[in-house]
Amino acid sequence: MATVSVILPFYNRRHTLERALGSMLRQTLLPLEIIAIDDASEDGGAEYIGKHFPDVKVHVLPENKGVSAARNLGIAKAQGEWLAFLDSDDEWLPKKLAEQFAALDQGQG
Repeated sequence: MATVSVILPFYNRRHTLERALGSMLRQTLLPLEIIAIDDASEDGGAEYIGKHFPDVKVHVLPENKGVSAARNLGIAKAQGEWLAFLDSDDEWLPKKLAEQFAALDQGQG
């Protein structure tokens, strides 16, 4: 089975991180890693993740550079064969990754 790195860029979204990260951790097919990229937030999001989601890799940009720069840093840090992106104000259904990889295995992706 292929491995996937999930990249979650965020900026001042501490209030939505629990929902987004929780949806990744409830996947029936868990990702190899979750990489959260803090785009120089001012609301303590990186600290919140470190305290409540210790297995999530957090990287902090020194200044706000926008979502593209945050995603690019996540891509550079990723170890998985595949990449998946989740916005910080979104969530996944529990079978999202499993269904995507099943479709890939059947040649539908």
